[in-house]
Amino acid sequence: MSDTTESLRRKISSAADLQSVVRTMKALAASSIGQYEKSVRALADYYRAVELGLCACLGANQPAATVAEEPKAPPRAINAIVFGSDQGLVGQFNDVVADYASNALAALPGKCRVWAVGQRVHTRLAAAGLPLVGLFTVPNSVQAITPLVGQIQIESEAHRDKAENAALWVFHNRPLRGALYEPVKQRLLPLDAQWQQGLAKIHWPTVNLPEVLGDGVATLRALVGEYLFISLFRACAESLASENASRLAAMERADRNIHDLLEQLHGSFHQLRQSGIDEELFDVISGFEALGGAR
Repeated sequence: MSDTTESLRRKISSAADLQSVVRTMKALAASSIGQYEKSVRALADYYRAVELGLCACLGANQPAATVAEEPKAPPRAINAIVFGSDQGLVGQFNDVVADYASNALAALPGKCRVWAVGQRVHTRLAAAGLPLVGLFTVPNSVQAITPLVGQIQIESEAHRDKAENAALWVFHNRPLRGALYEPVKQRLLPLDAQWQQGLAKIHWPTVNLPEVLGDGVATLRALVGEYLFISLFRACAESLASENASRLAAMERADRNIHDLLEQLHGSFHQLRQSGIDEELFDVISGFEALGGAR
């Protein structure tokens, strides 16, 4: 059935409304990317301060470093945190990180337990056959990341008490240039000897050497807790930045497609309208000639 000018008007109006929604979502995604990337950059100075504190503890009190020694035996259990998305319009975002985590965990020795951040990635990991023990809600702002990290630390510590040598891995998407991202992984626990030696080699930025006051073991444990907090916070922020970058790219593609559709609809509308005008003119001319012939 051929379109009429009225039906084309409705299609053009609907497409224009949809384009307005898409452009609003583009603006929201771009704004979200900025706040998450800003939070990641702000963490750099905080992480540097924690790193210097750990350096001071490991350099001033070597016996205290034994609390984080590398286990002699392979870890008996593996705790994994996989950051995904709760919302749509992100393309293959959840599939990419879920497949990456599945392949990486399959190559690690030991029994694994997985916590998913996001319902969609939880479903994808369950379909892959991974043993899921928990589900967290994806934060919708920078302020909501801190409570999430606290919940993750409580859950992971509770299971770490049951398995002394449990390792803690984090899987998430990290943003690249433009709308690109890549899946990455990081082992947070246990803190091995190589990690400690790397911190011990960091030079103090001033000529005045630091001094650890009070209980060195307690200070070291507190700094390790901050190190874990920063690592989890950064992983979540980078995942959210990647999610919004993927959504922004999808909205840009949708905007281009709607723009092309509107151009096509406008062209069809003007062509149909011109055809109607031509037919009316032909009818007028034919009527005039018929009246002239009758005289």
